[in-house]
Amino acid sequence: MMNIMHPVLRRLDLNLLPVFDAIYRHRSVRLAADELAMSTSALSHALSRLRITLNDPLFYREGHRMCPSVYATQLAPSIASSLKLLNQELTPQPEFEASSSTERLQMAITDFTAFCIFPALMHKLQHEAPGLRFELLYLPHSLALTELLAGEVDLALGFSASDDIRHPELEEITWFADEYVVISNKNRTQLTLEDYLAARHLVVTPWNEKQGVVDLQLEQMGYTRQTTIKTPSMLSAPFIIAESDLLMAIPRFAAEKLIAAANIKIFALPFDIPPFEVKIYSHKRSGERGATKWLKTILQMLAKEVYSGR
Repeated sequence: MMNIMHPVLRRLDLNLLPVFDAIYRHRSVRLAADELAMSTSALSHALSRLRITLNDPLFYREGHRMCPSVYATQLAPSIASSLKLLNQELTPQPEFEASSSTERLQMAITDFTAFCIFPALMHKLQHEAPGLRFELLYLPHSLALTELLAGEVDLALGFSASDDIRHPELEEITWFADEYVVISNKNRTQLTLEDYLAARHLVVTPWNEKQGVVDLQLEQMGYTRQTTIKTPSMLSAPFIIAESDLLMAIPRFAAEKLIAAANIKIFALPFDIPPFEVKIYSHKRSGERGATKWLKTILQMLAKEVYSGR
């Protein structure tokens, strides 16, 4: 037999509860009607319906006052607290005001994706949304898909190949396309495939993955490389390269930014790997949050500027 949820509520017009609450607080039909913008006759009719539904007189008239019954006195605190909670929870979300907002957005990142996006983003936001706050999170897998679908993060910054399958519940903003290059110390003069395979390598694995894109491509070609250091962070990598004979495959964007800070040299990768795209992902449901929608608009505008400048 089917269990009917909320059997009492199914036969009660919930619009009658504010009527009960107003009469209980004011002890007056006229004052309750004024508060609810109703006529006294309409309010009296509503009270009659409520008396029939609950099978109790609820209020007695004593002079000019409406005095509650014992049952009404028992009901009043629960009805008042329920109405207060519903009113708070069902209040429409205020319009997002970028200039005054102090909201916090959670974003899944890697060193590289934050490096690509946040310098341009914070330059833009320091004037338009100076109070907006960010919590940047490393997550244990590449796309933060689980966290996005669960609403645990607002946006995820990731990268993908052009033939990757798109998830139907996620929306994407393409930031820019990039390619891998190799960085070495300043003493290296050439980099052939033979040189590359003979060298030792530093590999950045942000999700502690066993194989990166480069290793997968080499494996398809029948080669392997010697990995001396695996690290989840890109920060120390170019400085280690500058002081050693190690090589590192790195996105061109990062290499060109880092060459001013570390004593490194850039070489073309001596075999083909398809280019990839840096993307900003959001879930279609969480993307309706005012702050997230506004930020996505800013990111789309900045992405066009980044594309045109490359």
